[in-house]
Amino acid sequence: MPVLSLPPLSHLSSIHNVVALSVVIRVVLIIYSEWHDARSVVKYTDIDYRVFSDASNFLLHPTDTNIAQGPLKWNIGKSVMLQSQSASVITFISVFYSPYTRETYRYTPLLALLLVPNALLPSFGKFLFAACDIANGLLIYNLLETEILPWTKKYSSGSSKSPSASSNLKKWATIFSAIHLLNPMVFSISTRGSSESVLSLFVLLTLYASLKGHWDASAVLLGVSTHWKIYPLVYGVSCLGVIGNQVARSTSRWSSLWSSVVNKKTIRFFLISAGTFSSLGLICYAIWGYPFVYESYLYHVHRIDHRHNFSPYFYPSYLNYPSLTPSTSQESVSLWTRLLRSSLTSFVPQMGLSLGLGLLFGRHKRDIVFAWFTQTVVFVVFNKVCTSQYFLWYLLLLPLLLPQLSMTRWQAASYLIIWIATQALWLAEAYQLEFLGKNVFVGLWIRGLVYVIGNCWVLAGIMRGYDSGPAN
Repeated sequence: MPVLSLPPLSHLSSIHNVVALSVVIRVVLIIYSEWHDARSVVKYTDIDYRVFSDASNFLLHPTDTNIAQGPLKWNIGKSVMLQSQSASVITFISVFYSPYTRETYRYTPLLALLLVPNALLPSFGKFLFAACDIANGLLIYNLLETEILPWTKKYSSGSSKSPSASSNLKKWATIFSAIHLLNPMVFSISTRGSSESVLSLFVLLTLYASLKGHWDASAVLLGVSTHWKIYPLVYGVSCLGVIGNQVARSTSRWSSLWSSVVNKKTIRFFLISAGTFSSLGLICYAIWGYPFVYESYLYHVHRIDHRHNFSPYFYPSYLNYPSLTPSTSQESVSLWTRLLRSSLTSFVPQMGLSLGLGLLFGRHKRDIVFAWFTQTVVFVVFNKVCTSQYFLWYLLLLPLLLPQLSMTRWQAASYLIIWIATQALWLAEAYQLEFLGKNVFVGLWIRGLVYVIGNCWVLAGIMRGYDSGPAN
């Protein structure tokens, strides 16, 4: 029996009803967040939203210490600064001030520019992120109706042009897209002020262009996504595999392997994507200089986070975290300790698995969703820092993958139970450490390893249940 074969609920019969309900939920939560934050010590709004807002304010309130550091920085005089003192006046010269004056702002400066209207409407960013949530749901619905479901026989009975078949596709597209639009984790994170939905929009647009065969647009959007946050870089491997395989099938048997790796189309995709990423980076560097390069990219490369999180690297990092007091010389530290302290160590299994899965599964256009999903799961699970917010990276793709899975209800339920149970097991121990101050570091780390094993087991089950169908 295929997964999710339950009859649709009446209130999910129309995508319009789902979208309307989604909008109401998000608006209510945003309004509630302002009311709650004004009356409670424990805030509903995520601390990252405060960081975004502060960074945007630095673009509007110039001082002698927050001038942009790029080669194009201007020697802005006091008179210009005085003209920009009012937060209600947004001028083009705001880009020549630095959002990185705000400590812990470690994102692209384009995000700070995007949230400049927060100076007039403090909740603007939350509404923007919620709107991106809705846009993501609509993109998922469109891809399901036009691409994913027509590939799957169990959802596209009869001619796709017949009224009954079209109605069936719309029904199932609504149900699967509701998994995103009505997901509490999704709407709670965006209404708390996390910017993940913006990146999710870029990723889905990249996927949309790829599935439609618009590879130039896909390359540009992949470059934009990677500029925003570096992890979508791994999706490029899958795209190159699909493009190369399309070319290889039209060439001779002896040259197919080579032509699937290097050909005009793969080179074109690579150059456009890399060119987009580089162009955005050069523009940002020209204005904001080294702080942009360090905070947006280099910091995340060498970052060592010893605070508790789901990552299997948490406890070794905690034990080997550099002391704040003067320590022994580097020569006296063992090679093993230096390897544990190195932030690059975790990239070996993470990138090896993520890129390898992209090469393995990125062969046909209809397999892109499956390839991206598996790549994202291993990227998150084996990341040196792993928090619940990162789960959204692969949950975004789940509604698009579910129609292509064949498994029993018991299998689906067991995977869901294990995924939730491993998190609950970890969170119960994390509560002991964070709120009760108990020394449970070893127990927490062991539970983190259980989380990794459980997630890998779930991923293996999903891989077994994937029905690739005929190549296209």
